[in-house]
Amino acid sequence: MLRDITIGQYFPGQSIVHRVDPRLKLVLVIAMIVTLFLAAGPVSYALLVLYILSIIQISGIHPKVVVRGLKPVVFIVAFTAILNMFYTPGNVLWHFGFLKLTDSGIQVAILMVVRILLLIIGTSMLTYTTSPIELTDGLERLLGPLKKIHLPVHELAMMMSIALRFIPTLIEETEKIIAAQKARGADFESGNLVQRARAMVPILVPLFISAFRRADELAIAMECRLYRGDVGRTRMKQMQFSKVDLGAGLVSAVIFAAVIVLGRMGW
Repeated sequence: MLRDITIGQYFPGQSIVHRVDPRLKLVLVIAMIVTLFLAAGPVSYALLVLYILSIIQISGIHPKVVVRGLKPVVFIVAFTAILNMFYTPGNVLWHFGFLKLTDSGIQVAILMVVRILLLIIGTSMLTYTTSPIELTDGLERLLGPLKKIHLPVHELAMMMSIALRFIPTLIEETEKIIAAQKARGADFESGNLVQRARAMVPILVPLFISAFRRADELAIAMECRLYRGDVGRTRMKQMQFSKVDLGAGLVSAVIFAAVIVLGRMGW
């Protein structure tokens, strides 16, 4: 299960999606999230599905990687769908006691599942196709106006980027600790819920120690390289909008506008 968590991973490439300016990617992700909540019918959702599938195809990211990233949230998605199926008012198709399956519930459950999956896939594509450095610079540029009110924009962007980058590292560390504990005879699968929770203690303690050690090593490495935050910092690569960014922005804007209009029409 841990290997299925792909959030925070970056897959290098030379596709159009990889070359799009990180500032534009962040704006498009925010716009996509807003558009997802404004979609209201199968046609608008189908348009968003085609949009996400096109991004996956153009980016060159293998569909298996995307599907693998959805496995950790299967239970949450299924639980949400069941709640919507049985607790949404409508024409009752089947009932058993207090459980009532309605036609409106089925429709809402399907749309809810599609919305959650598109939300996860869309935000994951941001980290799949954008390096941590580009993501930090893009976020810092977008939040640049907040510097006028003395907010530590650079530090906030750096912390978010480091946190995303540490997710795959900590997952790999957790797998090593679990393998080492199993080799010593530890059992993490038998017993009730309380016993399984207690069995996780030998994993959590060394994991926290390893995380603090890595954080300390990272801080020392940054200090040795004379890192002083945003003071006097220059960038080797300057971000500039290109024709690719203009085309990607226009196409995305047209699709999002069409989805919003279709959603207002109930489609």
